[in-house]
Amino acid sequence: MLLTDRLLRSWVRCRRRAWLDQHGPSEQRQWNAHRALALQEQVQSFQALVARRPGHGLAACAAGADAVVGLRVQGAGPAGLALAAHPPLLQRTGGSSRWGDWSYRPVLARQGYRVTREHRLQLALWARLLAPLQQAPVPHGLVVAGGGRQLQQERLALGESLQRQLDDSLERLAGDLDRSEPPPLVSDRKKCTLCGWRRLCDQVAAAEGHLSEVSGIGGKRRDLLLSQGIGTLAELAATDPERLAAQLEQADPQHARQHAAIAAELVAQARVQAAGVAQRLELGPALPELDAAAGVLLYDIESDPDARDDFLHGFVVLRRSPSGLWPDAGAAAYQPLLALQEHGETRLWLRLRRLLATYPEWPVLHYGETESLALVRLAQRQGAAEAEIAQLRSRLIDLHARVRSSWRLPVGSYGLKAVAGWLGFAWSQQGVDGARCLLWWRQWRQWHRDPGPRGRAARRHLSQIFAYNRDDSLASWTVARWLLDQG
Repeated sequence: MLLTDRLLRSWVRCRRRAWLDQHGPSEQRQWNAHRALALQEQVQSFQALVARRPGHGLAACAAGADAVVGLRVQGAGPAGLALAAHPPLLQRTGGSSRWGDWSYRPVLARQGYRVTREHRLQLALWARLLAPLQQAPVPHGLVVAGGGRQLQQERLALGESLQRQLDDSLERLAGDLDRSEPPPLVSDRKKCTLCGWRRLCDQVAAAEGHLSEVSGIGGKRRDLLLSQGIGTLAELAATDPERLAAQLEQADPQHARQHAAIAAELVAQARVQAAGVAQRLELGPALPELDAAAGVLLYDIESDPDARDDFLHGFVVLRRSPSGLWPDAGAAAYQPLLALQEHGETRLWLRLRRLLATYPEWPVLHYGETESLALVRLAQRQGAAEAEIAQLRSRLIDLHARVRSSWRLPVGSYGLKAVAGWLGFAWSQQGVDGARCLLWWRQWRQWHRDPGPRGRAARRHLSQIFAYNRDDSLASWTVARWLLDQG
């Protein structure tokens, strides 16, 4: 059995994922934009670190290149396990090796804000296999993040303790890959959105009645419920909430006050999902602001969170007919406002202000708090008067908050895709999400002025971003319309 750095990376993230990478049906593995984004950020970090173009392979190592790519390293691990890896970048450093008065150390580009166990084990594996090849020890690796003047560098010691952790991880990885069936689903499946096997595991979770399918249950709550003998959605739905609250209080007395409310809510949510029927929580209209409104603005933002860049503010303008009926939102005008950083926030605020003033007093509907927070903070940074900010706040309506306060729905998540999908809304582009839009945006930023094929693809991607953003607004209206129809 050959163990690779890719399998190790998958295993650290999820034991089941590594097994599926090795044995799973490849036709059910979906392309995921997160990996492409990670590779893009890796290139930017390496370009900021290395002044000249890296050399390639063993020949570049022998020539003493400052940086080397394209080198495959291999060797033996614990218990004779065969190992192979492709370090993305090697950097020349001091010391001596088989090639001369220099040696190399592996470089890793991280995402996120800190060095993780995944990063440490990856570097340890590369160092393990590089040392015998260059006939010189590799005491340190380098972790980089960011690009340009923002490049962060951290030297990481690769000592004996980390090598022992690597040996243990490799043996456990080999044991998992040798199984005839995949390891069980992870307790907390929030990070499954980053995995190409998500759809396959979602099917398994639904079939098993996995507790992660219940909205509001993450890894810690699932472990707490498992400790009380509750292992499936159906078992939770059949549980007496008062008895469960008492059990949870006894199991975790430090948080006794929280458990009564949590137990009742989790059982109620499980019962709604098991029955497949929505449950009303509050009587009266969920959107009274729309009773006399002449129209609404449906608002959605697309963002690059790492760059803290809200690059697209999209609006669908939905005007009510004189008879008081709401029109087909699919035929409504869509107004995208691109927010290019080189144009500055002042210009963006003036454009947003002008658009909002064109439809005075119209409610602005959005799903989740992102849009309201971003718009209000932008107004504050631009020095808007308190009265204007208060008037803006009064127009902003968070549909997610209205749904949660007025209804309990038979969905595993109260995110827009889950709720609108339950109501029958279908996005016009299959498989598109925020991560893919971000990838398209970065490609547009890089290539939109190119007259060749890359430029044409980049300009097509901008149209696709607009379509996705518009669909998100229409999905929000599907939720709003359902709330209105309930009276």
